[in-house]
Amino acid sequence: MGMIREARQRLERWIEGENFQGWDPFDALNSPILRALTFHNRRIGQLWVQLLKKSPINLRPILLIQKGYNPKGIGLFLASYLRIFMVQNDEASLQHVRYFGDWLIANKSTGYHGACWGYNFDWPNRGFFAPRGTPSSVSTAFNALAFLDIHSMRDEVKSASLEKIQPLAIARSACDFFLEDLHSESSTKGEICFSYTPLDFRYIHNANLLVARVLAEVSALTREGLLEEKSLAAAHYTVRHQRPDGSWWYGEQSIDQWIDNFHTGYVLTALQKIAFCLRTNEFHTAIEKGYTYWKDTFFLEDGTPKYYANKIWPVDIHAVAQAILTFLAFKDQDNKAVTQAIKIAEWGITNMQTKHGYFIYQKDRYYRNKIPFMRWSQAWMLRALVELEVAGIL
Repeated sequence: MGMIREARQRLERWIEGENFQGWDPFDALNSPILRALTFHNRRIGQLWVQLLKKSPINLRPILLIQKGYNPKGIGLFLASYLRIFMVQNDEASLQHVRYFGDWLIANKSTGYHGACWGYNFDWPNRGFFAPRGTPSSVSTAFNALAFLDIHSMRDEVKSASLEKIQPLAIARSACDFFLEDLHSESSTKGEICFSYTPLDFRYIHNANLLVARVLAEVSALTREGLLEEKSLAAAHYTVRHQRPDGSWWYGEQSIDQWIDNFHTGYVLTALQKIAFCLRTNEFHTAIEKGYTYWKDTFFLEDGTPKYYANKIWPVDIHAVAQAILTFLAFKDQDNKAVTQAIKIAEWGITNMQTKHGYFIYQKDRYYRNKIPFMRWSQAWMLRALVELEVAGIL
């Protein structure tokens, strides 16, 4: 744990030195130059995003892309600094928690039924175009979970003036966004699948279950039958679409039929939490089958996390972080899970952490993309490493 703690502290110092602001793999259209060259065409916008995302040379300064705060990244920092406080019991961590909570409240997307957040860039993707600030189910879910973390730790932080944030009320408000503003598919009675944003009809399994997880966690606290009902219906949808080998496509549309490491981790950890909060065993077989498939498919013997089920490269730092979090979530069901989490953390630190403290984006067979993305890389690795520290203490 000494190696992991030192790595976390070096990463933390680098992040704070950057004032929590940074670039993102998908921020190409924050460039005024590239934005003008899209000619209002989503496909051209996609091209610019993919070119900058995959380029190992950081063209962002040349293209006038400014570093910025990403709402999802801020939510991850909020969750991380709560746990750093558990490890260190220091006032500085609580000051960060207050700042992140206040920032998220002040920077909610407006014009919707409940608290919600998107990204700080225009996002042209395979299925639709989301202008900057368009709230997404995924960003909102992770931020709502961070506020639920504050609520769950209210006794530990009761002297920190965090009660002014009213974390449970914010998480409950996010449920209104999910239920009122997202589209939902209902192809079979008793099932629903929530859309990615209010703008699209793209039904993605990890996004669906992240919404369902928040609904389940809030319903466990407020005892609202509607939230429980909708959470269960969303879980039924994704469980029914589990493939015979235990895997899930990223989504059911033809453009979304791939299987990758970290999105599978999202699905498994969300489904596990839903089952716990709703006090049901009906998903036990699906969870067990999915977890077995995931841990047997996505890792090499030395701890290298593959990106896709059938492809190793590029190794993505997000896969490292989510693998740590997924194994830790299953530590009570798998007595080797913590050992695996530590093994993957050590691999990530050795192979992807720089001397400056930050983690590189991707490691390919022949080259490395060293661009220090804040949300995608640093926020997720901080979240994973501090969770591992907490697990070691507890």
